[in-house]
Amino acid sequence: MSTLPVYRWRLAPEGLATLRQLRALGLRPGGSPVVAQLERPRRRREPLVAYLYRIDTAKPVRPMTPAKRAALERANAARRLCPECGRDAGYRIPASLGMCTPCAFPDTSAA
Repeated sequence: MSTLPVYRWRLAPEGLATLRQLRALGLRPGGSPVVAQLERPRRRREPLVAYLYRIDTAKPVRPMTPAKRAALERANAARRLCPECGRDAGYRIPASLGMCTPCAFPDTSAA
């Protein structure tokens, strides 16, 4: 069983990229394995970890199909619907609140 090489923040060799960096290049890992690990130190906490993939084995991102786009629009619309009042909030409802801000923070100054 081999272990992954670990690189410090900003010291990874050329030819390796994180998932976000691959996406910015219009690529995806495409089934290729993780080849290294990147660690960003933090004070008094465990380091942040990102996995690195080889750029030369990455594949292009699959194009958005009409069915995928419709499913994504439905999912986003469901995340805007307030379960408390049933209205479209016009923004994605935060999971921490679970409802739109007018329902979560009713005007208490009228009392």
